[in-house]
Amino acid sequence: MREIAILGPTASGKTGLSIDLAKKLNANILSLDSLSIYKEIDIASAKPTPQERDGIKHFGIDALHVDDDFNVTVFFELYKEAKKASQEEGKNLIIVGGTGFYLKSMIDGISPKPQIDQITKHKVKHNLAIGYELIKEFDDVYASAISKNDSYRIEKWLEIYFQTGIIPSQYFEQNKREPIIKDIEIYEIKVQKETLLERINLRTQNMLDDGLIDEVFYLEKKYTRAPNPMKAIGIIETLSFLDGYLSKKELKEKIITNTARLAKRQKTFNNSQFAAHIHETKVKLKNIIL
Repeated sequence: MREIAILGPTASGKTGLSIDLAKKLNANILSLDSLSIYKEIDIASAKPTPQERDGIKHFGIDALHVDDDFNVTVFFELYKEAKKASQEEGKNLIIVGGTGFYLKSMIDGISPKPQIDQITKHKVKHNLAIGYELIKEFDDVYASAISKNDSYRIEKWLEIYFQTGIIPSQYFEQNKREPIIKDIEIYEIKVQKETLLERINLRTQNMLDDGLIDEVFYLEKKYTRAPNPMKAIGIIETLSFLDGYLSKKELKEKIITNTARLAKRQKTFNNSQFAAHIHETKVKLKNIIL
């Protein structure tokens, strides 16, 4: 079975290319997108509609409810499900998305995490404010690798330390990573900055025309603002609009600005984390892959 990854910044045209390739290569698609994975977030995620999927089986789309617990291991399970189904169907697998971190995690693997009990969770919650100071005091190796504002990794450090009594840099040394993906072709869509900004502008306008504001209003009413997806680009700005802090014009401009910044971060991550991958325009990539 052939496994291919299509990377690229948001709005670079990954969806269209992956569906086109899937038809020609007899492949299923696994979406690596941190927002399309949620049911009911359809417009804000710019997930492909059933019509756009054109009969191609997609994994990683509409897999969770907005208030479901989520972590990177969910993508590990989705990948295993997609690979197993593809093997059984005699199909190839195309992994596509802007969230390169999840692909990187599957290639590198992650150390098995200890089961976190309620006592530890309570302890973590009450120590989050001084979390970075604790890390600097007990685990300078870990502290040197993260930012003091990296709340996600600070919380994970506290969980492991309070649960096991072992500082995480030693814990990870004792619990080696096990790669999930061992052999995959990696391609990245190259797109000019001006062209990408035009695509982001157009996509943002389409999202607004398709009912982004109504979707976010519905999501807030059903789930409140507490779940993490409610802090995503497109949603967080719309909530500010609903609060009266932004005009509709400012809403569009804010989404475009934040999406462009995300695209820049995605490009930087892909360039630094995936060595020796092919980086070309969509047309050239299509010819290379086929």
